[in-house]
Amino acid sequence: MGRIIKIALLGVASWLVPFLFAFLFYSPQGELGIDIFLFKSIMIVTGSATGAALLVFYFRQVQENYLNEGIAVGLAWLATNLILDLLILLPMSGMETGTYFAQIGLRYLVIPVMSIAIGYILSRKK
Repeated sequence: MGRIIKIALLGVASWLVPFLFAFLFYSPQGELGIDIFLFKSIMIVTGSATGAALLVFYFRQVQENYLNEGIAVGLAWLATNLILDLLILLPMSGMETGTYFAQIGLRYLVIPVMSIAIGYILSRKK
């Protein structure tokens, strides 16, 4: 599998896993079944754990240019998550764009933070 395709597919997975997991907390009528703050905390942990696992999977195959790979993967997955949210989550939720970025979108910055940190550490070990 090519590098760009792998980055793209894993980026979609980094969005899709938490998105699908979130449905467990909603009724068929679309009502949240738990406290909103508990839900947000669960989603942050789920998204972070998913991202970390996918980064470990991705970096197992990287043999060089670790920092550059961390930057590339982090920015690609950040863009993927934001675009998918804007195309799917925003219309589903009816949330305004500004509210979305303040409550959800800003949290996606953890993706490049983690990927760049992994790339940096790996580049220092070699």
